[in-house]
Amino acid sequence: MELHNVWFVLIAVLWIGYFFLEGFDFGVGILTRLLARDRTEKRVLINTIGPVWDGNEVWLLTAGGATFAAFPEWYATLFSGFYLPLLLILICLIVRGVAFEYRAKRPEENWQRNWETAIFWTSLIPAFLWGVAFGNIVRGVKIDADFEYVGDFWDLLNPYALLGGLVTLTLFTFHGTVFTALKTVGEIRERARKLALRVGLVTAVLALAFLLWTQADNGDGTSLVALAVAVAALVTALLANQAGREGWSFALSGVTIVAAVAMLFLTLFPNVMPSTLDADWSLTVTNASSSPYTLKIMTWLAVIATPMVLLYQGWTYWVFRKRIGTQHIADPVH
Repeated sequence: MELHNVWFVLIAVLWIGYFFLEGFDFGVGILTRLLARDRTEKRVLINTIGPVWDGNEVWLLTAGGATFAAFPEWYATLFSGFYLPLLLILICLIVRGVAFEYRAKRPEENWQRNWETAIFWTSLIPAFLWGVAFGNIVRGVKIDADFEYVGDFWDLLNPYALLGGLVTLTLFTFHGTVFTALKTVGEIRERARKLALRVGLVTAVLALAFLLWTQADNGDGTSLVALAVAVAALVTALLANQAGREGWSFALSGVTIVAAVAMLFLTLFPNVMPSTLDADWSLTVTNASSSPYTLKIMTWLAVIATPMVLLYQGWTYWVFRKRIGTQHIADPVH
């Protein structure tokens, strides 16, 4: 396999890892308003992701850096054409990080409530916009003969991409809900399981419509297999949730994300950004990639660094693996 194809696969894996991990902490952030009934329960939810949310974002930084180095034409066209939505995502991620750190710095109710509101919106908006962005990448955008995006912001708000945004929003919320059921005890755990059923049913309908649309437009046999795995995993996750098997439910909701994102990349290859103006103007793994020497150096760096990152992040999840509940929340000290 040629190195530009290898790096297309590696970038797909990075995005899959990012959506799997950041997906549930976006979902938990959304649940601070949908599930928590009081300030203590909000603290429980925030504490379930407190030790890991920043580590999850490493996958996004790595995916962006790998795209810049391996496919500079893809990076340039993507970030210039999608400038406004990506800027909004970046602002949300910055504010979200500040909100996690600053929320408990002062005891005033208004102070904490405002930061909790920020956590909710800065989780919901990126969860929606990532689906819109990837919907447009798969569908294709207006790229001219110079490989430059010539559309405008409103071209990105097409029905297919908006449906993709609703899918990622509901799927991440479902992923976060089953994660909450897995990581908590007591009443909040039971309410999370009940909410997971309702959110999961909505997710199933939207995801099936979106994936079938994708398959009809660009799919083949391999993408059809990925679609089947995604749908089967989501249905089984709902059944596991109803049976009280939170671990299985969370793992299967993760498989749903993995299979769905893999399907998008399978339908995209060998393009990285199709052109809706002329197929010959599409960015592909060949015309958008860096030199073979650059890709070779990147490959060696990835072989050395990736195991260390995975080991460290895995150790973090192991250390903070226990369930928590309202009884574990101490009174704030200022």
